[in-house]
Amino acid sequence: MQKQPMTPDAIRDLVERVTSAPGYTRSVGTRVESAEAGRVVMSLAKNDGLLQANGFFHGGVIAGLADHAGGGAVSTAMPSGRFAVTVNLQVSFLAPAKGQSLIARARAIQVGSTIGVAHVDVASVADGVETPCAVAIVTLRGVDFPAK
Repeated sequence: MQKQPMTPDAIRDLVERVTSAPGYTRSVGTRVESAEAGRVVMSLAKNDGLLQANGFFHGGVIAGLADHAGGGAVSTAMPSGRFAVTVNLQVSFLAPAKGQSLIARARAIQVGSTIGVAHVDVASVADGVETPCAVAIVTLRGVDFPAK
């Protein structure tokens, strides 16, 4: 029996539940801005614990946001009861992230029965102006959710 696609409410619930669960994404303050099948937008406000020595967002924080957003995009394109975990994360940094927040826009570009791939654009936001700071390709594997 083939599993059904997720409903819009189930998509939002999954992304919110994973983002707010105890762990990294909750501790750094990741926010879900929007979530639909194959597309997720997430943001992260600046705080001192997320910065590198020059006061910019740390590259690991940018990569973490891209990873989580990409995982959300692929997870929302999978059948109900499946969840995507990272197999490979490739990040290219474009500019220092000097803004007050980060925004990551992720879209699933391929979702198969086992593996999915997402493209993620990350921008630094300062005074309402977005400056691209990274682009990522995230490859993920589908697992049962919740994990057993």
